[in-house]
Amino acid sequence: MAGELRGVPVGRAPRIVYLSRIESFSASHRLHSNQLSDEENLRIFGKCNNPNGHGHNYKVEVTLRKEVDPVTGMAMNLVDLKSVMQRAIMEPLDHKNLDKDVPYFQSIVSTTENVAIYIWDNMMNFLPDGTLYEVKIHETDKNIVCYRGE
Repeated sequence: MAGELRGVPVGRAPRIVYLSRIESFSASHRLHSNQLSDEENLRIFGKCNNPNGHGHNYKVEVTLRKEVDPVTGMAMNLVDLKSVMQRAIMEPLDHKNLDKDVPYFQSIVSTTENVAIYIWDNMMNFLPDGTLYEVKIHETDKNIVCYRGE
């Protein structure tokens, strides 16, 4: 049509959307820092420092900030986002002991804050720069961590 370029009216700014997808994974861990004594770990982490660990059913929400393609009408094909999340989150974390099965957590305490950072870094391996907006993890119904790469 006259006055349009690839379906976008000439002079109109690109349309930016925030696209989110949620996945759930189960994992166990123990909150324990090798930089602290056993007494300090118990005082700081309490029952979450149990030597046998404990588990969570995590819910992770990944949000992208991206321009809507005027031809496809999509910011990203959700099939592609699902595939990225499978590789970056589900394969390395689902049904794993974070401290024993994920090399990253052998030297970093597996708090939900650090799990969010780990997921962010992994997602960045599969997405164009500037696309990932937020990683939000629900450790429980009441405990939630958001990370935006800062």
